[in-house]
Amino acid sequence: MNADAMTPLIIPCVDIQAGQAVRLYEGDPERETVYFDSPLEAARHWVNLGAGLVHLVDLDAATGRGENRRVIELIAQELGVPVEVGGGIRSREAAEALLRSGVQRVVIGTAAIAHPELVRELIDAHGPERVIVSLDARPNDEGGLEVATHGWARGSGLKVAEMTPGLAEAGLETLIFTDVSRDGTLKGLNRELMRQVRGLWLNTLIVGGGVANTDDVRLLAEEHIEGAIVGRAIYEGTLTYPVALAGS
Repeated sequence: MNADAMTPLIIPCVDIQAGQAVRLYEGDPERETVYFDSPLEAARHWVNLGAGLVHLVDLDAATGRGENRRVIELIAQELGVPVEVGGGIRSREAAEALLRSGVQRVVIGTAAIAHPELVRELIDAHGPERVIVSLDARPNDEGGLEVATHGWARGSGLKVAEMTPGLAEAGLETLIFTDVSRDGTLKGLNRELMRQVRGLWLNTLIVGGGVANTDDVRLLAEEHIEGAIVGRAIYEGTLTYPVALAGS
């Protein structure tokens, strides 16, 4: 790596479905792999290996099938390191309930498209350090990136490039971008896509979707992307955690 290249932050992800820690293939709730019966056990596993931040996703809340609030609150209170939570947070009340329960940062997805004023309200009330927006998208035939909503089940008709200016103007500091077409697939990151999104968002950028090995971590560094949320690669060992890059 170049001497001036940063080392990207790798954030372990614990996806929670029906009370278990799972990973989905391309976001499909019917194609799951259960890695730990207990999401708290999964989160502790990564903390014991050195994680200073854990990303939780309530898949049931995201898809409207239910919720895992009690499990998430338990993890936030017991884990000992900050957690950020996404999935089905579609109102100020839901976001603030999580923040009061001990969650460090809430991740707003669908609601950022349906109710964009919510992002500004939460940032004004709690500060940009406690609010993240996640734009999950698929490349379309025109070369754009259409944002997906409701647990990636629906297209929004909006492109990422149409969303980012308003988010920056609202005071957002950290954006998560997920390439839905590669999430959970271990296919590796799409460099051109990463470069495109980096050009659209000049504040802190965290990406997800397809991280497979250290080549992808080097790609993040080369494209000056601050970090990635990683699930399947570290659960299955194609990327050893904690991540060490030779020459970094």
